[in-house]
Amino acid sequence: MHHIHHQINHLPLIVCTLFLWFLGATWYSPALFAKPWAAIVGRKMGEKPKGVIFAMISSFIGDFLLAFVMAHFVIWSEAGSFLEGALIGFICWVGFVLGPLFPQHLYEGRPRTYFFINAGYWFIGMVVTGGILAIWR
Repeated sequence: MHHIHHQINHLPLIVCTLFLWFLGATWYSPALFAKPWAAIVGRKMGEKPKGVIFAMISSFIGDFLLAFVMAHFVIWSEAGSFLEGALIGFICWVGFVLGPLFPQHLYEGRPRTYFFINAGYWFIGMVVTGGILAIWR
């Protein structure tokens, strides 16, 4: 078995964390999907939910954890190009996001739009993150 702990460059992790965090801010903004998302979850546009600062900090931490774990998958797979890393991101998205999110969507009975908004964010985020981590070690 290979060493489980690797020398991970922390700068790409921070860049990927910031990318995911800003992608989320943009994805769920009025310019993109805030209106349909807010309508589905029952929020009024412009309303600041209680605990928004804690949620933003939690998102940042979660984005860092995702980048950290994905860095291990990229290293283990020996992905060395953006496309190879993007494939790792795609595979992780299929298994860890699409796999559980789709049945959850069916159980919750929410509109398909809600599923596509959330799954689409993670698809783009994970594919790009995998690509960045593969080319920047």
